[in-house]
Amino acid sequence: MSPEDFAIGIDVGGTNMRAARISPSGEILERRSIAGSRDPKTALGLIKDLVRSMDTDGARAIGVGIPGRVNGWTGEIISGGFLDLSGVDLKHELSHSFGHPTLVANDCSLALIGESRRGAARGLRNAVMMTIGTGIGGAVMEGGQIVNGKRCAGQLGHMVVNLGGQPCPCGQRGCIETESSGTSLRRHLDEAGYGQEIRFEHILKNAEAGDERAIGVMCAWGGPLRAAINTLSAAFDPDVVVLGGGMGAAAIASLDFLPELHSWYRVSARPAELGDDAGVIGAGLAALDLVSRSDHGKRLIMVNGVPASGKSSVARSLSEKTGWPVLALDTVKNPFLELIENVDRPFNRVLGRASYKSIFSVIKESPPGSTFIVDAWFGFQPIDILREHLAMAGITELLELWCHASPELVGQRYGQRSGKRLPGHPGSAYVPELIELARRAEPCRLGPVMDIDTTTPIELDRILAWVTDIFEQKLGV
Repeated sequence: MSPEDFAIGIDVGGTNMRAARISPSGEILERRSIAGSRDPKTALGLIKDLVRSMDTDGARAIGVGIPGRVNGWTGEIISGGFLDLSGVDLKHELSHSFGHPTLVANDCSLALIGESRRGAARGLRNAVMMTIGTGIGGAVMEGGQIVNGKRCAGQLGHMVVNLGGQPCPCGQRGCIETESSGTSLRRHLDEAGYGQEIRFEHILKNAEAGDERAIGVMCAWGGPLRAAINTLSAAFDPDVVVLGGGMGAAAIASLDFLPELHSWYRVSARPAELGDDAGVIGAGLAALDLVSRSDHGKRLIMVNGVPASGKSSVARSLSEKTGWPVLALDTVKNPFLELIENVDRPFNRVLGRASYKSIFSVIKESPPGSTFIVDAWFGFQPIDILREHLAMAGITELLELWCHASPELVGQRYGQRSGKRLPGHPGSAYVPELIELARRAEPCRLGPVMDIDTTTPIELDRILAWVTDIFEQKLGV
């Protein structure tokens, strides 16, 4: 990537929308801020205007941070608050309008990437961030990667800290967002008898002077936040918790007024360093990662399932559609079974392990940017062996298509084809063992997983759309 290259980072807010050209080192080359809109159609037009104003020679990718729930694997906007873009396929709109790889993610996830590269979590690979403003956003990074869970993990503002607390739009009561956000600070001030003209700065000054009423507001506002931070420490054991957003520094100040607590789960909490720039910097750097991975890495589609689960049909169909080569255990192993006589089951297993490693050795010799489909029952070897093979092969992106059918149908399929397989493969006597294996088999879950029921027709277009979305979106350091 040339030093002159840059990404367009967009941070979407309800009040303001920010855009910047971000260099590969995270430097802001140019910036722009405009008033936002809560109307989805208007907001989409404003986002496109911002991208258009930044799209000059050297633009390689677009990254957009959205408030609300965003599928971290695909970029689908699931729901929003003050601005709800859940009906907008923003990634498609921008990538097709401007012709650049586009990443769409939760705004706090991107802010944490910014802080981990150039801010308060710089050099750390395990961090949690909470953005304190009108509400509370959140993101978690483990091992340098944003934690997405099934779709949109990191909704930290909705951890419950008060079972009898205020109702939250999410359907719960007592979420940290209802106790320690900027909006809830106003409620605490009202409950303490302060007028509407009183701001946090006034309360902080009075609390520092020893005023009991002001200290009470600080404790009421900061106490639930500390409980949430300690819970996050217990759950994730991060190196640091970063508090950002418009009220992040204020939240840090409020913690100083709480009584000392001796806990196993204390963790350093520090204010964000990048301020309003964290979102655009993180969005730009995450977008440039898309380009870097496609230039230098290799991609793997694991078509996984027990024998006779229907995975080979899925792998062949996907290969025919995309042109990506399929590497399968039996394809490698069968020539040996044709030439070696009297192969028993133990030796068949040895051939299986050798074939497994051979597949990844072939991938290792492939050029950067290659994509492979591997058709195998990955569960026949320990997961640590798979991790070693992935590292050896230079695979930087992977996803898993988990193929399955009922155990009884799997056994029936295997029994019907067992007489046609080469000597050395387990025969029909293996069926009862296979049925039990199918009952307990699970995906590897080393990356995003798509569940495929092979008793129904293969929805190839849906599978391909999911695969494409995953490979265009991945967040981390």
